Amino acid sequence: MAARPLRIGVLVIVAFAAGLLLARLLAPRQAAPPTTEVATVLSTPRALPTLELTDQDGRPLGADFFAGHWTLVFFGFTQCPDVCPTTLATLSQVVRTLTDLPAAERPRVLLVSVDPERDTADILAPYVRFFDPHFMAARGSLEATAAAAAAFAVPYAKAPLPDGGYTLDHGSVVFLVGPSGQVLAYFSAPHDAGRIARDYRSIVHWAGAIR
Repeated sequence: MAARPLRIGVLVIVAFAAGLLLARLLAPRQAAPPTTEVATVLSTPRALPTLELTDQDGRPLGADFFAGHWTLVFFGFTQCPDVCPTTLATLSQVVRTLTDLPAAERPRVLLVSVDPERDTADILAPYVRFFDPHFMAARGSLEATAAAAAAFAVPYAKAPLPDGGYTLDHGSVVFLVGPSGQVLAYFSAPHDAGRIARDYRSIVHWAGAIR
């Protein structure tokens, strides 16, 4: 009599294993991450909280700011002597290189100020539009700025100057946020427009394949 329960147990285990195998075979296959030149594609996209920031025209960004768009995000400040203007000039070249893409796949560029005490809206607007008339900027309170930087894992800190003023030390990474509002990849310095543009195309194509 002991053999019958044993056979039933074996059949249950076999059926369970067969179910797992069938589920794996029927599950949609995920496209492998693209091969990139300079971009790091996140194995798990990073979800972003709502950023309590306003744009260069003083309007709240809103919870759905990133939804439905591809956005290149960079943290910097208008009085930055070298890294920020160089990076924004490079991103301007990237945007011009990608004008052949469908409108929905072209990237926006957002500068988030790490110096909200000095970077008011009337300063940010002409600053970013000098590089491209469609570039955007954002600022917030000191607390909101810290929260936004933490969401992207961007380090920054005030550095005092001999004249009593200050500058900002900050990360130079450019982040790619997809239409789902998640960080999909990032580009580390030094930045090269051609390489960023080629990687951008690869990532957008890959993201379309896994939807």
